[in-house]
Amino acid sequence: MSGQAQGLSDAEKRMIAEAISTQPAGTEASGDAKSMANQCPSNPPLADPSSGPAWNGWGVDAANTRFQKARDAGISAEQVPRLRLKWAFGIPNGIAYSQPTIASGRVFFGSNNGYVYSLDAATGCVYWSFHAGPGVHTAISTGSVTGAQPRTFSIYFGDMRANVYALDAGTGRLLWKVRVEDHPLAHITGAPQLYRNFLYVPVSSSEEGRSWDVHYSCCTFRGSVVALDATSGRQLWRTYTISELPKPTRKNSAGTQLWAPAGAAVWNSPTIDPKRHALYVGTGNGYTEPASERSDSILALNLKSGRILWSAQGTQGDTWIRGCETSASENCPKHLGPDHDFGSSPILRMLPSGHQIIVAAQKSGNVFAYDLDHRGTLLWKTSLAEGSPSVEGLIVFGGAADEANGYFPLTTGGAAALALATGERKWVTHFEMPGTDSAGNPRPYGETAAGSAIAGAFFTGGWDGILRALSTSDGKAIWQYDTVRKFKTVNGVAATGGSMGAPGPTIAGGTLFVGSGYLSNPGPGEAYPGNVLLAFGVE
Repeated sequence: MSGQAQGLSDAEKRMIAEAISTQPAGTEASGDAKSMANQCPSNPPLADPSSGPAWNGWGVDAANTRFQKARDAGISAEQVPRLRLKWAFGIPNGIAYSQPTIASGRVFFGSNNGYVYSLDAATGCVYWSFHAGPGVHTAISTGSVTGAQPRTFSIYFGDMRANVYALDAGTGRLLWKVRVEDHPLAHITGAPQLYRNFLYVPVSSSEEGRSWDVHYSCCTFRGSVVALDATSGRQLWRTYTISELPKPTRKNSAGTQLWAPAGAAVWNSPTIDPKRHALYVGTGNGYTEPASERSDSILALNLKSGRILWSAQGTQGDTWIRGCETSASENCPKHLGPDHDFGSSPILRMLPSGHQIIVAAQKSGNVFAYDLDHRGTLLWKTSLAEGSPSVEGLIVFGGAADEANGYFPLTTGGAAALALATGERKWVTHFEMPGTDSAGNPRPYGETAAGSAIAGAFFTGGWDGILRALSTSDGKAIWQYDTVRKFKTVNGVAATGGSMGAPGPTIAGGTLFVGSGYLSNPGPGEAYPGNVLLAFGVE
């Protein structure tokens, strides 16, 4: 690339290198746990992750409810107003992208610095680190390795180069690593889901962010779900969301060959339905016209074979490429879609009647309930949109559901609750505009990060850096904490909090954990970068 880099400044070259490597420069050595001041004094054998309080993977359970039961939460709604900061961990040269997983009294999380860490949940001391290389944005799943003697517990995650890893959870030793997609722009942002020695991996890409450029050969990526043997990493099956292979279509005026069909990425964690031997995922928009009939859809796949059982589309004809909304190029679709992905994981819930449904929130602001006994027939659809949602979407990374209601953060700055049985709105809460920061600049606003719940309380973090707890009965605020500040960290790394835009809080064993500092442009205002993992306990 020396020819392309001629005339660029050192700062510009560094930015390009960081973009290609998906990690900040200088992170390889500084991120290592061995260089930190708070190493744990010992590393005892790991207890069975299923034997104690845990938040496993993205959604706490295989149903992706993001609802922590009282026995595992260790925090009641009445105690939430007494939450206080216990400790803070600074991420060296990184940003808080990965949602923390809690198991066996430990915290597992990754970062865009390419490191995965294991900390003590009580004190924040560090047991080990593992350097994957590319950034790790996924939540981490954990479970036992079938057939291993002595019994071994593993953690599983993906990176921004579409690699999937299995590590020994106690030591951080690499067990296996496989690349599940050869497309150069493929990556994994949704957490792999572990179920009965199958590891189900969602595959997404950054191609829609590159395709506006007339020198880019748009578009050849298709979303998929890949099933791996959790013990060996061997591929068992792969199912593409678009069955047809991309083919050459035409050349643009720059002489670049264009392709189709493409798109329908999967950037949410799969939901498992043991009763029907099925998994459910949401898909994104199409990259090329016409958009696939499986774009912006909920797909049901057979757990053992990957065969598509049924699909339900939320928005038809949604072809969208980033950049085309402000400056059209020849690569842009003639009819630019609204970018209404299903970015959040489908939620599997049992109604009081004994009927099971899938609840799926879309960036359009629509929430859908699908009948699982009748191949995804629509039961109800409720819109939470007030006016037209922004291109960033009204509901992005999703919410939580207890036995009666679903709770969803809104990009417009607030949250809403719906009855699972009927879709009826129970309440809608609007947050006050956050005002200005210490420099006098307007704070960003809106809630795109995933929400999490315990009995009686719903937690949501915003672009303004404020973590809030709302009463599930009426939506009124019962606690909040402004994370946009400097923190004294247990590992001695300088750290500040910032915006929360994707991962949500996790709750287990009497502690609430949240990463602060997700960096992306939320639309209004500018996002606050941050590099801290925070742990809150009841005073």
